[in-house]
Amino acid sequence: VQLQASGGGLMEAGGSLRLSCAASVRTFGRYNMAWFRQAPGLEREFVSGVSWNGDLTYDSDSVKGRFTISRENGKNTVYLQMNSLKPEDTGVYYCAAERLVSSALFVDTSSNAYPYWGRGTQVTVSS
Repeated sequence: VQLQASGGGLMEAGGSLRLSCAASVRTFGRYNMAWFRQAPGLEREFVSGVSWNGDLTYDSDSVKGRFTISRENGKNTVYLQMNSLKPEDTGVYYCAAERLVSSALFVDTSSNAYPYWGRGTQVTVSS
C-alpha cells in the first residue's frame, strides 16, 4: 500500500486548507484511514479517522468542529478539510491506513494500529 498526501501549505490563522491522500491499493474499501500530525519537538498525534465505508468518523478534541475527514472509495482517496486554522495546527500531516479483517465499524486512534503511512505534507499556520 502506498499513500501520497498533498494539499499542505502556508495559511494565515482563520483560513482553510484541504488535504488529500491517494492510496495505491485495489481494495481501498477494506481499509480504515486516518490523519495524524507531528509538530517540531512533539510526538505524532491522532487528528481524525474514518471507517472503511465512511459511516463512522472520529476527531481529536483539538480539531473537533473545525476539521472534517471524508473519503471517496471510488477514487481511493481520503480528505481532511481544515477550517478555522490555528497556529497550533502547524505540523507535518500524515495519512495512515489500517487493513481490516471484518466489516466492523470503528476508528483506531493509536498510531500503532496503522501499518501503512504516507510521507506527509507540511501545514504551516501563521498568526
